[in-house]
Parts: sequence; structure tokens; C-alpha cells
Amino acid sequence: MSSVPADLRYAKSHEWVRPEPDGTVTIGITDYAQNSLGDITYVQSPKVGAVLAAGAVFGVVESVKAASDLYAPVAGTVVAVNPALDGAPETVNREPYGAGWMLRLKPAVPAAAGALLDASAYGALLS
Repeated sequence: MSSVPADLRYAKSHEWVRPEPDGTVTIGITDYAQNSLGDITYVQSPKVGAVLAAGAVFGVVESVKAASDLYAPVAGTVVAVNPALDGAPETVNREPYGAGWMLRLKPAVPAAAGALLDASAYGALLS
């Protein structure tokens, strides 16, 4: 059974969103997604300053099984990417909700994350 932390919001495309105290949001892929992909070998991230539309592809994650597009769960401007993933993409497998985060966005609409799935709705999607 995949881990689904209650304090996050989720996209149907298996990305998670964590609102941060400074108004940004941190985004990564869910435990279910990393488990489905298998051993992650590469993460392609957007550039800081990139403006993303909700649902737009923001990068690619490659694993021993497949390459999969990553989708922005909310619209916004990229303010940070996780530099650790360049040298250690497997961090996403080990800590999908922690050190394996992928990017931080300044959301175009501050409340946008609230429209995503909560943990129980995302858990129901997986079952």
C-alpha cells in the first residue's frame, strides 16, 4: 500500500503539493508514482523562472522501466528546483515526500492547491 500523507494535496497525475509558509508550494511525485516507475535514474527539471500552466509538462522522470512526463498540478513560476536530484535521482525513490521533492512554485493563484485532491480522495483513486 502506498503512503499518502494527510497534509498534502494531490493531482490525478500522481504529483503532490505542499503549501509552504512563504506562500510557495513544493511539488514532487507520490509514493505510488515512484513505486510504479521503479528505480529512478534521471530527473529533468524546469529552469528557475519558468512559468508553468496547470497541467503543463514541467519535466521528465526516467527509470529502468520507462520515461514519464511530470505535470504541474498548479500554475505558477518556478522559484527553485532540487539540485540534489542531479547527482542522486534515486532520492525520489527513497524519500518521495521529503528530500525527493522536485520544484517549488510561486502559485499564480494562491488558493489553487486547495482545489486538488485531499489524501482520502487520492487514496480512493489508488484503490
